Amino acid sequence: MITTIILIVIAYLVGSLSSAVLVAKFFNVPDPRTQGSGNPGATNMLRLAGKLPAIITLLADALKGTLPVFFAVLIDMSGFSLGLIALAAVLGHVFPIFFKFQGGKGVATFFGGLIAISPLTGLVAIIAWIAIVLITRYASLASLLASAVATGCTLFFEPGAFIPVLLIFVLIAWRHLENIRLLQQGLENKIEF
Repeated sequence: MITTIILIVIAYLVGSLSSAVLVAKFFNVPDPRTQGSGNPGATNMLRLAGKLPAIITLLADALKGTLPVFFAVLIDMSGFSLGLIALAAVLGHVFPIFFKFQGGKGVATFFGGLIAISPLTGLVAIIAWIAIVLITRYASLASLLASAVATGCTLFFEPGAFIPVLLIFVLIAWRHLENIRLLQQGLENKIEF
């Protein structure tokens, strides 16, 4: 129990490291919280700074979910605990204590955590996201649908983690409410390849 609590706190703190803000400072580009969509995530970094900063942001955000959960896997923690640790990492990303609680939407961190919880579920999530983006060019729609698919897959591949993973999905859906409204109005930005 103590180990789980310690790892939850560590996961939150790791999640609170805003990759997009740090990458923006390194590449000397505008703070993504104040430019573009205002979201410190890989998609906004792609629009603001180009492919390399976006890729670095994406990988760093995913690792924030993967590393704490993978460490928990190494010490033989159970599905529910793994889910809680992934949830903590996503909460850190969405509400980062080091960046005035102004965080991203949590999708890359979620998928990174899923890869450590259940590699097959994580792979399904990534493939679904890529397929939906290629078909629609809407990152937000891909994020929502792939997150929903991944949440469902958790029931089959790691059912013990389902409740925390479901909570992550609810959080991601809540963070995408504005995107949902824009999608309904046909005003959502598309990714340019």
